[in-house]
Amino acid sequence: MSADKLVVVEDEEHLAEVIADNLELEGYEVEVIVDGLAALERLRREPAPALVLLDVMLPGMDGFTICETLRREGRDMPILFLTARSGLDDRVKGLELGGDDFLGKPFDLRELMLRVRAILKRATWYNGPSPIGDVLTLGPARVDFKRYVAIVDGREIQLSQKETMILRCLAEKPGEVVARAEILDRVWGYDAFPTERTIDNFIVRLRRLLEPDPQSPRYIHTVRGTGYRLTP
Repeated sequence: MSADKLVVVEDEEHLAEVIADNLELEGYEVEVIVDGLAALERLRREPAPALVLLDVMLPGMDGFTICETLRREGRDMPILFLTARSGLDDRVKGLELGGDDFLGKPFDLRELMLRVRAILKRATWYNGPSPIGDVLTLGPARVDFKRYVAIVDGREIQLSQKETMILRCLAEKPGEVVARAEILDRVWGYDAFPTERTIDNFIVRLRRLLEPDPQSPRYIHTVRGTGYRLTP
């Protein structure tokens, strides 16, 4: 089996070298890019890397804009933000733009490696076979997990990777309550951020897209103090 290809986007050359060396020791193939615009150009090409380790403060284009652009174009490679901007607002912003995790500088290399492995494990879960198949039907709406789209009233609506991952997590346990902690672990990892605000925001958007009446949901139910239940 070939090694996973990872891309490190970091303009501090010494730090980039240290990260790359440690990833290579773990058996990964690593490409380093030091400029934001160059990174976006590379990440638009195939094959997509298994994971992008992305600094926020970059010359040419910042990491948040890179992530937002890639997600808008439907590119779903996992992204781990590495940045000194580790306040709550920045963490939530990065995750809501489509990032998979957020690690503040300075960081311990052991923690970095743990997060890399966790993200790749989550990607393997989502891309692997599922007992519910690749399409979820909610009344007249259908969600295609592989294409990241919802078909509602004949219209295709692009979904984010996180939105489809949340739906799949719920759909694999139909009629059961899925705790927020389990959703966080499956989709982001427990330590991705310290509040549950982000997942609630995703649920609000999914209801607007998929529910006939978002204020009185038929499919995606809140179980107060616990989590959510999907009733297909």
